[in-house]
Amino acid sequence: MDAKLTLKLDKSVIEKAKIYAAQHQHSLSLLVENYLKAITETEKKENTKEIEISSFVKSLTVGKGQVPVDFDYKKDRQDYLSQKYK
Repeated sequence: MDAKLTLKLDKSVIEKAKIYAAQHQHSLSLLVENYLKAITETEKKENTKEIEISSFVKSLTVGKGQVPVDFDYKKDRQDYLSQKYK
């Protein structure tokens, strides 16, 4: 949903921004919106301190990518190796 926003900016900044937007075939509103999205998403990522997983790595997941809470990977690996070299 779009909403109207009024900003007070230096005239020269507005003129330069209009020229930039025209050269890149975008509206000034789109540039401001994208900028605000970028800084708010960056802030959100910094606050959560999460590591972003690339789409390539996500594509490698099998099933739903769910691991049981009590999963013991060391035991699972040991069982796998003992079966493999039996």
